[in-house]
Amino acid sequence: MIHSLFLINHSGDIFLEKHWKSVVSRSVCDYFFEAKEKAVDPENVAPVLQTPHHYLISIYRGKLFFLSVVQNEVPPLFVIEFLHRVADTIQVWHYFGTVALYCLPPPTILRSVVNTLTGGSNVGETLPTGQLSNIPWRRSGVKYTNNEAYFDVVEEIDAILDKSGTTVCAEIQGVIEACVRLSGMPDLTLSFMNPRILDDVSFHPCVRFKRWESERVLSFIPPDGNFILMNYHVSSQNLVAIPVYVKQNINFFETGPCGRLDITIGPKQTMGKTVEDLKVTICMPKSVLSANLTATQGNYTYDLATKVLVWDIGKLNPQKLPNLRGTLTTQSGVPKPEDNPSIQIGLKIQQLAISGLKVNRLDMYGEKYKPFKGVKYLTKAGKFQVRT
Repeated sequence: MIHSLFLINHSGDIFLEKHWKSVVSRSVCDYFFEAKEKAVDPENVAPVLQTPHHYLISIYRGKLFFLSVVQNEVPPLFVIEFLHRVADTIQVWHYFGTVALYCLPPPTILRSVVNTLTGGSNVGETLPTGQLSNIPWRRSGVKYTNNEAYFDVVEEIDAILDKSGTTVCAEIQGVIEACVRLSGMPDLTLSFMNPRILDDVSFHPCVRFKRWESERVLSFIPPDGNFILMNYHVSSQNLVAIPVYVKQNINFFETGPCGRLDITIGPKQTMGKTVEDLKVTICMPKSVLSANLTATQGNYTYDLATKVLVWDIGKLNPQKLPNLRGTLTTQSGVPKPEDNPSIQIGLKIQQLAISGLKVNRLDMYGEKYKPFKGVKYLTKAGKFQVRT
């Protein structure tokens, strides 16, 4: 029901957040801050706010705002009741002391909660070396001789195909991994040619979520080094191209303790990329005692204890398709299995975004929004990099 929870003090500082499904950027709170500025008193802030993709439901207790983020329509009173229960739990320390509160949230959160409720502060008069107050994920004073930024689009397909090869359902889980080594305080803007295919997205806290909701553009000041910029999901409502096809024939005979297996795997002609680390896994019925098979490529193993057949093919050769065939020995006197076993296929394809996600533009600005000079782009499907 509730996607995320934010605790905000009367000054508008977010000092605690909890996410149950995926990380929602703090930028979603901008809609709440706008409503808070328009309200005369904190108690006058509307308890339910609608954004383009979320509902924000909040309460005000003890000079704190308890703000929940909901993606779907829910009875708001249920959420408000939950928020009041959270507020009651945090205020337990009034009766039992800070030890009771220490047992509820993590120790690192305890100090922030107590300081917020009591008006205290644990912030020193000077900032530590290499830190920046308004951008906690990036240190100050970063300098590189060569400025570089690398972005990898990594996608995983989860699909079910029937015996004829028709796709029953398919979905893609994707992630954009970044490695940024840029001097100063760079401000980046990344746009896609087809962002509408993405749903259920989550971002690194550096991403300005409000701009994504309004323009479908990633605007961010990146951390220094390696980080995950974005996670996303592509549902079966969009066209998901399966990179390989499977021709299979698995039969168990009514008479005689025997069965036959014949599997051939080939690449789709539209892919144009090399399929690597190809592996086929079949969970056999319990009655299968052994497998006497011949593989034209790779090796196979059959585990008698787990009844799992694994065929490790490796790189797929389109000129000579791999085939696995032979006999299966079944237990005598056991009825024929009612259903044939399912086939699971794992593979990797380098430099290919199977969802069709394409980068449209990447703009980079340095101090005071000055464009980086001499930026060179090297863009491939599924991978792009920037050098200055």
